[in-house]
Amino acid sequence: MERKSHWEEVYRSKDPEEVSWYQPHSERSLELIRKVVPDREVAILDVGGGASTLVDDLLSAGYQNVAVLDLSGAALEKAQERLGSAARGVRWLEADVLEVGLPEGSLDVWHDRAVFHFLTSGQDQQRYVEQVRHALKPHGHVVISTFAEDGPSRCSGLEVQRYSPESLQAVFGAGFQLVLSSRELHITPAGREQAFTYCVFQAG
Repeated sequence: MERKSHWEEVYRSKDPEEVSWYQPHSERSLELIRKVVPDREVAILDVGGGASTLVDDLLSAGYQNVAVLDLSGAALEKAQERLGSAARGVRWLEADVLEVGLPEGSLDVWHDRAVFHFLTSGQDQQRYVEQVRHALKPHGHVVISTFAEDGPSRCSGLEVQRYSPESLQAVFGAGFQLVLSSRELHITPAGREQAFTYCVFQAG
């Protein structure tokens, strides 16, 4: 699979701290998750979580039912090594979000920081939304972050799709209500600014 080969190469050739989307802590994501689901027993899936430290912070905050999905086994291995024995308390899924078979109505929160904007075809975008709709419980939440309209047009050598809250709502459609949105200027490890759009949607 071409997508998988690309991301395996990224994580085999770079340390997690070297990729442009690296954050020491995913503070905005954690803040939004805590806001929409204060119950620490809810089921959370971090899509494209790879080597992200969000899983560390979710566990530290007391969340007990966390899964991380990523195309790259190398990225997942780095997260598991970092967590040590705590990694046994996490479900790790090496899979393509467009193809993975997730149990219907199994998730309270679907989290995605910087995956969706790599899906540039309408077909892939709609397949992604179908996966979200299938996996979320009724009234479950999507916490999603993409490049903003003035963000980069390419990342990791790939073209991306940029979004405003309104255009992201248009893709997700009437089955999802936009609960809140915000903007973040992310500073890459190389010191560059990248504008991100954060949105929280609730499924109908």
